[in-house]
Amino acid sequence: MTRTPENTPPPEWKKEMDRQRLRSLADLFPAPKPVIGMVHLWPLPGAPGYNGYGMQGIMDHALRDAEALLQGGVDGLMVENMWDLPYYVGKEVKPEAMTAHAVAAAEVVKNSPVPVGINVIHNGGVVCLSIALAAKARFIRVCILTGARVWDTGEFDHGCAAELLRKRKELAAGDIHIFADVDKKHSVPFPGIDLATHIQWTEFYGADALIVSGKFTGSAPDVEKVREAKRFATRPILIGSGSSAENAAALLQYADGIIVGTSLKKDGVMENAVDVHRVKALMDRVQAERERAAAPAS
Repeated sequence: MTRTPENTPPPEWKKEMDRQRLRSLADLFPAPKPVIGMVHLWPLPGAPGYNGYGMQGIMDHALRDAEALLQGGVDGLMVENMWDLPYYVGKEVKPEAMTAHAVAAAEVVKNSPVPVGINVIHNGGVVCLSIALAAKARFIRVCILTGARVWDTGEFDHGCAAELLRKRKELAAGDIHIFADVDKKHSVPFPGIDLATHIQWTEFYGADALIVSGKFTGSAPDVEKVREAKRFATRPILIGSGSSAENAAALLQYADGIIVGTSLKKDGVMENAVDVHRVKALMDRVQAERERAAAPAS
């Protein structure tokens, strides 16, 4: 009797590839619709904003922000080189910045009971993976895993999936998960790459979760864009910019989680320290949405 494709088990190599991917965000975060708080590092050595305050100052600030986020109740953290602007792209990130990022992130990981991720602006890819491996982080944000875009700094950039996944295999780092942006903020797509296409490509090349953002840091995506992404995707959808206590419920109608930074700062200003009261206000809204989603339909 000929087996139908539905009954044919996948080969072992495919099973192994699939085992490395998250089945859901619950594999990494204990709460539904998790909130990942951003730890924005001060300018790292070599950046225009760095004025010689040294690694201790960078680490102290990062740990203070991480502690405020944890006190407020977030489910995860992500350590990012937010203030290394204007940004280098991809492998052009300088070694002094990469190593400083890894040292600071390792301190955050060591002092955090929740999963910690790494993001390197713009599109760190292998740099991001290397920092995560050194710091023992659990996941990375990859800005352009597939497709092609033009950054706000003027560079034409393209996906890094082939190199990144091979390097992850080489480094035996399959337990570092990939959260990948689709229609990434601070950039515009190469003509013809619409949201549905970008989602399909990004899922095909191994993303564990997808990130939807607005046009700029602190700018939320339209709810309709999130709804559309959720309709196209088979992987979890995270909001990658602009979330706040005011819009969390609307965004979480369709999104599976939130990555948030700016709105949790004092006065909602990016360069300020994290305000634990703002964190708690957001988490209260998120908890209400979790309870609403869990309630049986009447």
